[in-house]
Amino acid sequence: MNGLKFVYNIDYWEDMWHVILDILIVLGSFLAMEVVAWLAHKYLMHGLLWGLHADHHHKEHYGFLEHNDAFFLIFATPGITCLAIGIYTPATYAFYIGLGITIYGFCYFFVHDIFIHQRIKWLRDTKNPYLLGIRRAHKRHHKHLNKDHGECFGMLWVPRKYFKEQKSSS
Repeated sequence: MNGLKFVYNIDYWEDMWHVILDILIVLGSFLAMEVVAWLAHKYLMHGLLWGLHADHHHKEHYGFLEHNDAFFLIFATPGITCLAIGIYTPATYAFYIGLGITIYGFCYFFVHDIFIHQRIKWLRDTKNPYLLGIRRAHKRHHKHLNKDHGECFGMLWVPRKYFKEQKSSS
């Protein structure tokens, strides 16, 4: 009988609700970052901040880093700020927003820098249809060497046609 005691414990269910809400905030923040990244890529990186992003399309950099890597700091700042606010103030929800932003940043780094651009030689011969579709969309994006007439500004969610092209070329 003691094992079923938690079912009637209101504090337990209230705590579970908070956990579920925190998870939803992390997921919502993660998904919102794909929209933010798309908008920033299209309108800032291929607009006002093209000077930082151009070498990424032209490979006019020497060594491991490029000017485009400055965007890591630009995008990391809101995540770090939210994490700090959530830790050091009563606004704990900010921590979970920062966590979602940070997880997105790790995924972006993994997909963009490691998988697509092979800065670390890993997953070269994948047959995963999702990863191949993302790689195809990003290669299409890089065919445009200037800031105009770009396409495929997203990273983790790209148009279905790039997955269909994968199926038809197989």
